[in-house]
Amino acid sequence: MLIGLDPVRNWGQRDLIALMADRCGVSADPACVSGLDVIDPELTLTALDAFADRVGAAAQRGVPVLLGTGHPHRLLGFYAALADALSAAGCAVLTPAHGRCVDITTRFGLRTYNLDYVRGVALVREAGAPSTGRETGAHTHSPLPVRTALAAAAEAGGPLPELVIGDHGWVCGAGQLGFEAIGLADTNDPALFVGQAEGVVSAVVPLDDAVRSDYYRPLTRYVLNRACLSQ
Repeated sequence: MLIGLDPVRNWGQRDLIALMADRCGVSADPACVSGLDVIDPELTLTALDAFADRVGAAAQRGVPVLLGTGHPHRLLGFYAALADALSAAGCAVLTPAHGRCVDITTRFGLRTYNLDYVRGVALVREAGAPSTGRETGAHTHSPLPVRTALAAAAEAGGPLPELVIGDHGWVCGAGQLGFEAIGLADTNDPALFVGQAEGVVSAVVPLDDAVRSDYYRPLTRYVLNRACLSQ
């Protein structure tokens, strides 16, 4: 699943496995086809440093930022904390195309979603679902939400984000369009790591993206401390 990325290289299966072993620490053996993947925590920490450094640089320059997630139930709190800290540092946290409809093809067919923002973080909700300000958005890998948001920002005459933070299609879609993008990715989302390898994505943190939301709090504190944004 390319989720908005248009790779330059022709990545074969062995190439992808080798890349994921290098970036995540999973098995490099193509014959390993069952069992759980194990992410190397040292690689996660190294990637968190690079991620936090980009967040810190954005805060220091006070540039506009855009945050979005396809995992609102799990990761909204992580991104919202970054949005709060970046806003306090003087960055404009952008919310373009708020309420705009986005048609996304899913395994159940074409579905219409609405682009919403909770605490400065973009997500999509099924059309007709109330915007309650709570973590009730839909899970999606699609790059269409970020394309919609960026197109709306451009149509309005800006500002455009100088850093996009997120996961799934938010990262690949923005990076492919030439925006600096950083994000989080599980081992079943190799597109982000391919994007990083090709220079389209600036930083990708390998982690399990489907654990309880409170499990990400130590990572949040780590990033904010590293970025000199902790209060």
